Amino acid sequence: MNVLVINCGSSSLKFQLINSDTEEVLAKGLCERIGIDGRLTYQPAGGEKEKTDLAMPTHEEAIQYVINALTNEKTGVVKSLDEIGAVGHRVVHGGEKFASSAIITEEMKKAVEECNELAPLHNPANLIGIAACEKLMPGTPMVGVFDTAFHQTMPQKAYMYGLPYEYYEKYKVRRYGFHGTSHSFVSKRAAEILGVPYDQTKTIVCHLGNGSSVTAVLNGKSVDTSMGLTPLEGLVMGTRSGDIDPAILEFIAKKENLDIDGLMDVVNKKSGVYGLSGNLSSDFRDLWDAADAGNEKAKVALEVFAYRVAKYVGAYVAAMNGVDNIVFTAGIGENDHGVRELVLGYLGYLGIEIDEEANNTRGQEIMISKPGSKVNVLVIPTNEELAIARETVALLK
Repeated sequence: MNVLVINCGSSSLKFQLINSDTEEVLAKGLCERIGIDGRLTYQPAGGEKEKTDLAMPTHEEAIQYVINALTNEKTGVVKSLDEIGAVGHRVVHGGEKFASSAIITEEMKKAVEECNELAPLHNPANLIGIAACEKLMPGTPMVGVFDTAFHQTMPQKAYMYGLPYEYYEKYKVRRYGFHGTSHSFVSKRAAEILGVPYDQTKTIVCHLGNGSSVTAVLNGKSVDTSMGLTPLEGLVMGTRSGDIDPAILEFIAKKENLDIDGLMDVVNKKSGVYGLSGNLSSDFRDLWDAADAGNEKAKVALEVFAYRVAKYVGAYVAAMNGVDNIVFTAGIGENDHGVRELVLGYLGYLGIEIDEEANNTRGQEIMISKPGSKVNVLVIPTNEELAIARETVALLK
């Protein structure tokens, strides 16, 4: 079966067409600047990347251009929409309503809409993408795969905040976690590589990118994760603050004369390694270049980031009463050997021994711990699109 995987943002749309039998990516691309002017990037397997400026007032036009590209006589990879057996949609927030992927129905969409206030920048866009696909591909089965679903196995002791219980009862204020599709995919792949049963492992996954999170996966289930009600909690990230004393918000608001929207702009878009580096960059390549050139703020930003990751890893070793595997994934986790080295420098007490040559590789699936290491440390590139395709097919069987 060919599965079209759609990842819809407010002004963008990523897509891949995957043959679920061979797991080959037949084509992939991106629609961006939707609602502004519009640009389509399209690349068939083994072919050249094509970029075309196209008017995209809404996501419906964007989806239509994707379909046109996939079925194009010259560079298309299918002859007609009949060759697309299903569509898998990434949906960011399922709240407590979805503990697994779900076939898209009217009832399901209403339930997702009820979660909109928990992810106001993401869920509405996800629903727009679903509606556009339904209009242009009527009769094609569609599945929603939720970022939050994998974390619905967390026990109450892990997801409850120290706030009045009525806020949970009335508003469902609790930890939900994100990057669930990635954490699930990578932890399963680690078990496959090591040849151990997934339901008999203690794995900590470090998904490190512009948005970063750490998850404790005990016997195949998420038991704790660093992101919370929103993706703001947890690690210091590209531009997000991560964990801070909440009283800081009141203090800064008074000093800078900021309202709630202003404060949220600071902690979401002006903080993290970007803010720590003196607004130098949120790109770790820039930070390393600057640190190597003697920029102290860039050095501090890198150290703070790695220290926070190591603290969460340590906490999750305690949560699971041990750890068998630590896995690095996502843009920074897969490619930045320096960050991995900084993080692992705090974890010697676990009996970890690192192979420096292996750690110096980029973007490869590789074991970076030595054979005698008491904990396996791996780098595993994440593949959320493949995970979504797998979930889609499994649900439709």
